[in-house]
Amino acid sequence: MDELAIDAAHLARRYGRRWALADVWLQLSRGQVLLVAGRNGSGKTTLLRILATATRADGGHATVAGHDLSQKEEIRRATALLAHQSYLYESLTASENLEIVSRVCGGQPPSAVLQRVGLADRGDDPVSTFSAGMRKRLSFARVLLQKPSIAFLDEPYGQLDPQGFALVDEVVNELKAGGATVVIASHQVERVSRLADSVITLEQGRLIT
Repeated sequence: MDELAIDAAHLARRYGRRWALADVWLQLSRGQVLLVAGRNGSGKTTLLRILATATRADGGHATVAGHDLSQKEEIRRATALLAHQSYLYESLTASENLEIVSRVCGGQPPSAVLQRVGLADRGDDPVSTFSAGMRKRLSFARVLLQKPSIAFLDEPYGQLDPQGFALVDEVVNELKAGGATVVIASHQVERVSRLADSVITLEQGRLIT
């Protein structure tokens, strides 16, 4: 059991009368990369958000990084979530955003991570001046600073150019090489399949493969 990064059963989430997620089971070993595939509205984002404790499950149970979903703080310390929204501080510079994370997580300085994601020359610029692609790169820098044991990446290729696509591939491989587990929800099925150790597919909130 200790070898499992994620162990979930009967996970469910309801919005009004619609089940966004219904009776989903998942076991993922530590250090593995998982692709969560499916069409828009299939439940991919809901699944990642439940496992990252950003959304409450209406049914089922799970352990993430050895912690029950009720242990939100412990799970959040062990994981990183790259979501559709960047959750960056618009009025702060890129460096200041990362310094907030660095004070909590320690590790390499923000300048090194900014260089890694191609933003070395934009560290002193406010995030409010950034394009969507630059915000995504900065979000990846934050994930790298967190050094998570599990990274949840929701549509990581969105807003990025071809160079950004290559950056995502490199980051995923770096995370895995460092021992992290990576869960990727993406429409880029062919591309992510080359990175992934396993694939699951959701349809109307249910696991079909």
